[in-house]
Amino acid sequence: MDGRGLLRSVKALGAGGPSLGLRAVRAALRRRRVDASALAPRGAERARVPGAVTDVESGPGGGVIRFARSELRLLVTVTGAVFWGWDGAGPEPSYALCGAAPEADPRAMLEPDKDGGWRVVSERITVAVSRYGGIEVRTPGGVVLRRVEPPRWWESAGGGVARWVQRAEVAADARFFGLGGRAAGPRLADGTYRLWNTDPGGSFGPGDDPLSITMPVQWVVADGGTHLVFHDTTWDGSVSLQEGEEGDGSGHDRPGTVELRCDGGPLRCWVVVGAPARVLHTWVSLTGAPAVPPGWALGYQHARWGFGSAAEVRRTVAGYRERGLPLDAVHLDIDHLDGHRVFTVDRRRFPELPELARELAADGVRLVSIVDPAVKAEPGNPVFESGRAVGAFVRDATGREVVGTVWAGESVYPDFTDPGVRAWWGDWYGERLGQGFAGFWHDMNEPVSFAAFGERTLPRSARHSLEGRGGDHREAHNVYALGMARAAYEGVRRLRPAERPFLFSRSGWAGMQRYGGTWSGDVATGWPGLRASLALVLGLGLCGVPYSGPDVGGFTGSPSPELYLRWFQLGAHLPLFRTHSALRAGRREPWAFGEEVVEHARAVLLERRRLAPYLMTLAQLAARTGAPYARPLWWGAPEDRALRDCGDAFLLGDALLVAPVMEPGVDRRAVQLPAGTWYDAVSGAAFTGPGRVRVAAPLSRAPVLVRAGAVLPVRGADGGVELEVWPPVRGGTGGGLVVADAGDGWGTSEVERFTTRWRGEGVVVEREGGGPVGYPVRLREV
Repeated sequence: MDGRGLLRSVKALGAGGPSLGLRAVRAALRRRRVDASALAPRGAERARVPGAVTDVESGPGGGVIRFARSELRLLVTVTGAVFWGWDGAGPEPSYALCGAAPEADPRAMLEPDKDGGWRVVSERITVAVSRYGGIEVRTPGGVVLRRVEPPRWWESAGGGVARWVQRAEVAADARFFGLGGRAAGPRLADGTYRLWNTDPGGSFGPGDDPLSITMPVQWVVADGGTHLVFHDTTWDGSVSLQEGEEGDGSGHDRPGTVELRCDGGPLRCWVVVGAPARVLHTWVSLTGAPAVPPGWALGYQHARWGFGSAAEVRRTVAGYRERGLPLDAVHLDIDHLDGHRVFTVDRRRFPELPELARELAADGVRLVSIVDPAVKAEPGNPVFESGRAVGAFVRDATGREVVGTVWAGESVYPDFTDPGVRAWWGDWYGERLGQGFAGFWHDMNEPVSFAAFGERTLPRSARHSLEGRGGDHREAHNVYALGMARAAYEGVRRLRPAERPFLFSRSGWAGMQRYGGTWSGDVATGWPGLRASLALVLGLGLCGVPYSGPDVGGFTGSPSPELYLRWFQLGAHLPLFRTHSALRAGRREPWAFGEEVVEHARAVLLERRRLAPYLMTLAQLAARTGAPYARPLWWGAPEDRALRDCGDAFLLGDALLVAPVMEPGVDRRAVQLPAGTWYDAVSGAAFTGPGRVRVAAPLSRAPVLVRAGAVLPVRGADGGVELEVWPPVRGGTGGGLVVADAGDGWGTSEVERFTTRWRGEGVVVEREGGGPVGYPVRLREV
């Protein structure tokens, strides 16, 4: 164990007290013993490379290229995505993909290339395969975006799972993004990033990696083009990144490099090329449309580990109401459960939970319940007994249930890679709905088993169904939380078919957006934690998960009033806006920080509520296009190098640029602008990009700039939608989209498009396609 791992263990054991510490020691010893007996040592290994081309079989979208020691299956889809799989691997089975198998592009066929190689040419991409298995990804204009070396495998002499490595070169000017939720970013610096979902074992900051959501989804943004690469393997691995170095213009650039190592396969890859919006649209067409949260989940939500009683929940909600602070949801942590047992209620502290839920709902406040996956292994526990009756729990190689240690004590773990277990688990959400909960917050689902040393998860030898294929935890670990989210989402849909489910999950994997969103996990209180919060949201959005947000104020400790307010201002412009704190951390209600903070927080909350129609529009567009609500500044101009390097501001949709304050004592800050004219949302002052400008950043607000010509759907004084119009530049035009909230069910609304332009001395707004605008219009003066 390294020093960081030891520190994590000490923090976790201290939080649970002596009894938990002793159980964690036993759990670590048990885990080590089980793996030692069930996992055979690898022994002698032999290396493999493909060798030379021996045969080619062409077909729609590509075909199969056979080499001396392997074969490569190549497919170009009608959406322009490219798949390749070694040893004949195809796109399925896959936990990332959804729906029908991707359709091949019938116009793309294998054809001979130079020097004995082969290529597939399509409208959006060219893929060239060398005689020895190297792969080049090129734009239609011939620019090489990625040059992939032939892969290498290492297999045990007696057979078994292969380890493999694949190295690629990219442009010298390329910048890296993605890889799931990374605290250091959003631009990923040189280094090695592990692909193993991990509970950090306490609060974390920018230096901690890996965290709860790791994905082998890389973004490479360069002058020559943007591309996404997804290696579809769920096994433990790592990605090593090194940016390139440009020469003096004489062609002596040092390219950037990406090296991917994995402990298991198959070795298969997807590549998508194009503008960022097109890339994500194609990505979610493969992995599934993001779930649209109910409208109330785009409001402000308050959580605390340690409410302790229904009376304290009522006092907290009353505090918001009395101070005129809008509140949309309250989250109950593990302290509302009976002995921390999942799907229970401590009836001494919460004697009439359904009544409390009805009372809060009448005031416009929903209740959200934490749900952990582990089930206390205790006779008489209904969840345990019913799960055992259907064989729901993960077992070891000898057939015994795997026992781990969490808050409730010794517990067992549902196997969410089994369809029958997912159905059984999903039905248990009926208990939560019956208690009055409107949403669900999944925690501890990396999955976690406390351990005094070693990994805080299940034994690697633990057996899983893997949809009937069979396998062990080495393959199932990274998709465990994805299966839990699917079980909950499908269960709630069965139980409440007329309502959109609301759930978010601490852990997950590629495709998790189909079932909901995520949050930062236990981000540390401090200015570095504030910066990490934005990095996580932007990185996850690029991986197809648009709905996320941090624990505002940090999970641990007591933020200063200034830090709390700056975090509050950031959170108000992110999809999930939630305060949360640990059991012994400081309070997170605005009035805990003084009257000045209350006044500024009220303005923030009222603005969040005013922007509700815009946020719902972004949620609906994300489901249609994959575009995240919060986007890096380079989203519309990836060729702008200054924007690629900027990680302290972001776009909220197309219309707003948010520049949160991330350092103490700041009342002005520099902002890197994309091209165009931008107005200060408060003063109306105009700024012109591209370039760097300085803007006012008083303690009362984070700087927000609005794109000239924007049509912004906002909540009017009467509660309905009105169009806030910001003038385009003289001689220019602008516009915006509106997707109205069709309610919290499954109704759909059309995408309404509006344009703005000057007519004489005034600005006019017109609906595309003609007809009346249909909404009140308010022109902002600048």
